Amino acid sequence: MAVNLATDIKPISYIKTNAADMMKYVNDRRKPIVITQNGEAKAVLIDVQTYQETQDAFALLNLIKIAEKDIQNGDFESSEKVFSDLKKELFENG
Repeated sequence: MAVNLATDIKPISYIKTNAADMMKYVNDRRKPIVITQNGEAKAVLIDVQTYQETQDAFALLNLIKIAEKDIQNGDFESSEKVFSDLKKELFENG
């Protein structure tokens, strides 16, 4: 999702006067718009679906980070033990 310098970077004054068009742009194309103020990039406008996907990806990365820390600390069970415990529980309760 590369930023197109000609179409995907807009000053805040343009965003203010064309807000509906800009929202349609990001939703239709699923590409972000970089918003500038005084010539500096200050914010990014993205569609809700892309935002949610980004948040989901960060949540997954956080789970992986937690799992890696547990493994480094030796805080884990072997897959054999996990499946053995699950089978016992299923047969005892089923």
